[in-house]
Amino acid sequence: MNNMLNQYFQSLYMTITGLGQMMKKLWLIILQHFPACRSLGTGMMLSSWATSSIEEVAEAGPEALRWLQLYIYKDREVTKRLVQQAEKTGYKAIFVTVDTPYLGNRLDDVRNRFKLPPQLRMKNFENNTLSFSPEENFGDDSGLAAYVAKAIDPSINWEDIKWLRRLTSLPIVAKGILRGDDAREAVKHGLNGILVSNHGARQLDGVPATIDALPEIVEAVEGKVEVFLDGGVRKGTDVLKALALGAKAVFVGRPVIWGLAFQGEKGVRDVLEILKEEFRLAMALSGCQNVKVIDKTLVRKNPLAVSKI
Repeated sequence: MNNMLNQYFQSLYMTITGLGQMMKKLWLIILQHFPACRSLGTGMMLSSWATSSIEEVAEAGPEALRWLQLYIYKDREVTKRLVQQAEKTGYKAIFVTVDTPYLGNRLDDVRNRFKLPPQLRMKNFENNTLSFSPEENFGDDSGLAAYVAKAIDPSINWEDIKWLRRLTSLPIVAKGILRGDDAREAVKHGLNGILVSNHGARQLDGVPATIDALPEIVEAVEGKVEVFLDGGVRKGTDVLKALALGAKAVFVGRPVIWGLAFQGEKGVRDVLEILKEEFRLAMALSGCQNVKVIDKTLVRKNPLAVSKI
């Protein structure tokens, strides 16, 4: 289908959700039953902050199509170690998050005094000073904002991306680009793809919907790298729209979590089955016999409409 994701047929993947053990040990459950997910033609992206380590996930699903989401840490050796672990254990790409110099002002967390369960740990940092513990006193919210300020380098620039490019032979995708000029810089600095993502509008609540930003990014890269999308995908028709506007594949996060919380592995399978069946039906009703014939002529934008994705 495309260069980066050619291990399996794919239009739909599972995107990152950090601290997954809040929902029944998310990643291990998915990977222990990965044959079911693989039979649906899907893969997954593991968060650096996952409650299962890079190695644990690889051991649970050695045949799984896996990628690592990466932050660039103030301590570059930490970043380097994560990349090397991913490469060593069979991950197929690095998705580097570029839109989180600090954590956004999540007022709902403060208002609700949201706290993470005390047993949660970021397993990739258990023997490191960057280990995050919800038991620490971080104030009135989850503590992630203080953790990000402590750990993540807010000054990263394109030189850091060049450093990361030299560090690994794996494909590198920039996660969080919403502007055409940034997309062109990503291509210029040797990145292999762009994931159009707005962090669920939890970082900055005024950002455009990813579906609105997508055409500008696709036009800017001129086919030189692959473009993916996440954010707000809830129906198979959302997948069709994204592909029609130039995305090579679509990543889904919250629906997978909802299915997992409701019914474990069966819930994950059901969510993916529903999305795939809706996508298949939308293709058929749009006159598309296969994904190769999906193009932007399928999309008409209502100037008065408000984007949902």
